[in-house]
Amino acid sequence: MIGDHQNNIRLCETSKGGPSRSQRQSLFKGLYKLKNQTPLFLSSRSLSSKTTMPQLKTAFLLFSLLLLVSAAQAHNITRILAGHPSFSTFNHYLSVTHLADEINRKTTITVCAIDNAGMSELLSKHPSITTVKNVLSLHILLDYFGAKKLHQITNGTALAATMFQATGSAPGSSGFVNITDLKGGKVGFGAKDNGGKLDALFVKSVEEKPYNISVIQISKVLSSDVAEAPAPGPAELNLTGIMSAHGCKQFADALLANADASKTYQDAAIGGLTVFCPLDDPFKAFLPKFKNLSAADKTSFLEFLGVPVYQSLSMLKSNNGLLNTLATDGGKKFDLTVQDEGEEVTLKTKVNSVKITGTLIDEQPVAMYTTDKVLMPKELFKAAPTPAPAPAPEKAADAPKPHKHKKAAPSPKSDSSDAPADSPDDDPADQTADDNAGVKVGTARFLAVGLSFCLGFLLL
Repeated sequence: MIGDHQNNIRLCETSKGGPSRSQRQSLFKGLYKLKNQTPLFLSSRSLSSKTTMPQLKTAFLLFSLLLLVSAAQAHNITRILAGHPSFSTFNHYLSVTHLADEINRKTTITVCAIDNAGMSELLSKHPSITTVKNVLSLHILLDYFGAKKLHQITNGTALAATMFQATGSAPGSSGFVNITDLKGGKVGFGAKDNGGKLDALFVKSVEEKPYNISVIQISKVLSSDVAEAPAPGPAELNLTGIMSAHGCKQFADALLANADASKTYQDAAIGGLTVFCPLDDPFKAFLPKFKNLSAADKTSFLEFLGVPVYQSLSMLKSNNGLLNTLATDGGKKFDLTVQDEGEEVTLKTKVNSVKITGTLIDEQPVAMYTTDKVLMPKELFKAAPTPAPAPAPEKAADAPKPHKHKKAAPSPKSDSSDAPADSPDDDPADQTADDNAGVKVGTARFLAVGLSFCLGFLLL
């Protein structure tokens, strides 16, 4: 039994591209059996003379390999396509539209790549970058379709969901792709909304990592009236109109009343903009503080709620840490911290924290989200003083003791919530903690892998 597990480990170590699905299943089965056979998996007190050295060696090798399985399955579509110059234009626009980031975050995905000639035909229509993103997202299937699976489709046809469908921009079933196994070994592809026409054919498999990512070439761009519909460019977007129509009218009115901040937002929208709009009720409650600010500080505050780069919700979830804002200017940091908390995204400053509650628009290069409260920069406001904890009740004494006179503690000074904030350098520990938040998980993972290999080596 131990020999069988060791053979499986050797197979996985020599497999190109990491362990296959069947090999991973064999490893998990082996680990389950070792759990029942090896006292090491039960408790430290269970170790006895019956525990053999081969069992311990195999257990540590299995543990180390399983820790590396997830890392072995990671993929990078940009690097994959970089080795195929005929897809350089397709690869470029995956990066420009940030679809590459979305692909890399998916654990199961199929990319239908278009060669440079096919991309030239699409670009000759001079579509906006948003339209290009919609069209390319129709070529990203949210399931695994390798060459073998394409020729073994159940009932000869399948309907695959795409990333275009997942964005919510595709009405009805227009974001699905029909895949059909045709005669003569051909496989046809067609958007669901083009009348059932299969206008593209499977050409070849570019690269496959079974059940993780499949990159295949199809003969031409999939035709879809919905995906190819003209989308307004960022300069044409009515930012305040979108805000007003979706519950952020108070913030939109404040932005319209400030010419400098409005121009900053509109100019930033061309290159990339993310806005965190407070909903009407919390902004109404905040208005007295806003009205007390000077004209320059009002402009800084409004610009603080905008970030000069496009950030989709999934990008915000994965890129925890500090973000500069439209108000950042040299020594005036006006930054905020993004923190992913499960399915929620929290924005923080030293003054308060807010949660993203919804999406107003997410069309590269502009994304706007609603927040449950008004995020306040530390450069303009101070956090409310934390109340002192109540004193713990004294234990009953066994015998009376003489009283000792203590000096009265000085009363804390009251701070106005509208007073200027402390310098950003007042608390370097907080800053360091924010900077390191995004690397804790990765560091712990590599330490665990390293430790397990060291222990396994010592047992050899």
